[in-house]
Amino acid sequence: MPKTNKTTETIREQTEMIEEQTLHPNACLSSESRGRQKNERPDQIRTCFQRDRDRIIHSKAFRRLKHKTQVFLAPKGDHYRTRLTHTLEVSQIARTIARALRLNEDLTEAAALGHDLGHTPFGHAGEDILREIYPGGFDHYKQSLRVVDVLARNGRGLNLTFEVRDGILKHSKGKGRIFSGRGEGETLEGQIVRVSDIIAYVNHDLDDAMRAGVLKRSDIPYEFFKAGSTQAKRIDTMVKDVIYKSRASGVKDIKMSSDIKKITYALRDFLYENIYEGDITKQEFKKAKKILLDLYDYYIRHTDEIVGEIPGETIGDRERIVCDFIAGMTDRFALRTYEKLFLPQPWTVY
Repeated sequence: MPKTNKTTETIREQTEMIEEQTLHPNACLSSESRGRQKNERPDQIRTCFQRDRDRIIHSKAFRRLKHKTQVFLAPKGDHYRTRLTHTLEVSQIARTIARALRLNEDLTEAAALGHDLGHTPFGHAGEDILREIYPGGFDHYKQSLRVVDVLARNGRGLNLTFEVRDGILKHSKGKGRIFSGRGEGETLEGQIVRVSDIIAYVNHDLDDAMRAGVLKRSDIPYEFFKAGSTQAKRIDTMVKDVIYKSRASGVKDIKMSSDIKKITYALRDFLYENIYEGDITKQEFKKAKKILLDLYDYYIRHTDEIVGEIPGETIGDRERIVCDFIAGMTDRFALRTYEKLFLPQPWTVY
């Protein structure tokens, strides 16, 4: 029998070769990653970005997202978004755009799945509160990076690649511009996550607000329906717009047409005015603020009770320990802890 040629290539190397042959010239190749903070032996099966994606999905911080608020605090309905479902919607939108532009889908997915790991309980209300009371200031995107670098795996961190970490850190816009030309990410894949985040939340937050009865369809300015009469149609319009506009530029940047960009910004401003900073949300914000302020004050005075919950490198810095502990809480854990510490408990009689 003739001898068979035994290849020495690993499956990972074969995948990297496929990337080189099929992805756009401006894509970030797995084989050209700028690497990790700590060197590791490459995996035989998975590329570096695939490993990052898997590490994020299997992290405790990722699992906690299912009980963290997106917009509405502790909603009773089963169909409202949580921080986890928001993350999954961002990931799906981002993957669709990356695939259509022949960019690195694995890198895009990893950054999308990790972008909100540092979010607080009670959504942006919790973020605003920690920003107010923690001396070092607080931003969820910086905390997301801290989670993957320092806090995950009992202080060992996830040791992610530079490109995924950059995508996580630079995804957030707040009320700023999506395409500012600054701070948009080192890779096109990171820029996709940035635009996918806003496409997801301006549509699903509007959908949740209508489901909750906070907004009626008649409250929504007609101009928003130019992009589509339903959430699904608006997302479809925005995603296709990004794909075609970016392709027209030779995929040198991730772009959106001026008309769709105008609608996207206007929709975001409308949500800030009527939902994120509206009267109903402000009422719930007051409740969340009291809970987190009381918890913060308590643990500053009783930091010894949570030292074991936070990695050793922060020992001695009470403010940092307490900030990390509270930022990692889910809504329901924060509520349970508050009830345990500050509300009368029923006696158990034997």
